[in-house]
Amino acid sequence: MKKIAVISSILEEPQKCQEQFNRVVSNYGRIVRGRMGIPFNEQGISVVSITVVGSLNEINSFTGKLGSIDSVTVKTAISKKEVMV
Repeated sequence: MKKIAVISSILEEPQKCQEQFNRVVSNYGRIVRGRMGIPFNEQGISVVSITVVGSLNEINSFTGKLGSIDSVTVKTAISKKEVMV
């Protein structure tokens, strides 16, 4: 069974970590349903929210890979309800 989750990320130095961040997101593209990014150029920060549908293992793996990137902070909210997709 799969769950819906929202992965929220703050990139504190986007110019240094955005390429690696985007590579990881691309690698998990099969579970990504939507993505919204908001740049705060004057503050040198970007905020990215990614909506995913996947197994707990997929979601946790994705979150872990994003969180291991320098200058990236990640928090994930996962639905309690399982969905069939």
